[in-house]
Amino acid sequence: MPEPAPESLKQQVRTFWNAQSCDTQVAKAAKFTRAYFEEIEAFRYFDQPFIHAFAQFSRYRDQKVLEVGFGAGTDFIQWLRAGARASGLDLTPEALENLRYRVQVYGLPEPEGLQVGDAENLPFAADTFDLGYSFGVLHHSPNTEQALRELVRVVLPGGQLKVMLYNRRSIFIINRWVRFALLKGHPFRSLRWVLWNAVESIGTKGYTRGELVRILGALPLRNVHIHTEVTAGDYLSASAFRPLNWLYRRALQLTGYHFGWHPSQYVARVNDATESGYQPATIGRDPAQPLCTGNPLGFFHCISADKTT
Repeated sequence: MPEPAPESLKQQVRTFWNAQSCDTQVAKAAKFTRAYFEEIEAFRYFDQPFIHAFAQFSRYRDQKVLEVGFGAGTDFIQWLRAGARASGLDLTPEALENLRYRVQVYGLPEPEGLQVGDAENLPFAADTFDLGYSFGVLHHSPNTEQALRELVRVVLPGGQLKVMLYNRRSIFIINRWVRFALLKGHPFRSLRWVLWNAVESIGTKGYTRGELVRILGALPLRNVHIHTEVTAGDYLSASAFRPLNWLYRRALQLTGYHFGWHPSQYVARVNDATESGYQPATIGRDPAQPLCTGNPLGFFHCISADKTT
């Protein structure tokens, strides 16, 4: 089938997420009550416990933060709780309504700005924010690379970028391929096809680490770090069919977890250097070289980078 034109695709994405913001499906309490928001927050940080370590909310006190695609606002209120000067933009009115009620329910400081808008055409001046943040959103935009360029554009030189994008070659997507391609009699359908047609809104994309290195390498960024996280989706894939689930979990174990440590990042103690004659190398890694860590079969690429000055 031919792909929809970008504007038509964007409208389909908007319609999908406007029906239900991410994670709101888990809430049993009445909509927009405190209990409703508590259920959403409890689920999000149980399901994705690495978000706090990735976002480092408390580091951005008094700094200008832009979150693109805030959804139900679970991460966004962490910026407010941490004292950041937070602004947010989302494609849907449903997300905006969720977040406005959420700020009111918790008695949080008013954001500097909230609006419905398009990640591919951010309505902000260049070099405005200390941090541009978007978690699990930009891969739904028809032109993800344009959305990344826009987020980098509005970040101050020396500021930071934190973005999560899906990993196409993850256990979760491989299992979706088994379910929606192989078992449907279409073994030649690609992982790209599965993401586009069978993961959340139509047109969803995922990227290999190599593709991300190429895309991010074309932007004014340094200290690029791509950390790939195993998710519940990877770990529980095919859990109803235990032999296949066992194979997936074994693959995750064999692939392992890579931290990216290197001797050049450490300084020897004085007595160690004296005894061995060792002269410590320059501390830190080459800021021009991307660093890839985590488990390459995980579903979430958590990307951090600094904008060049």
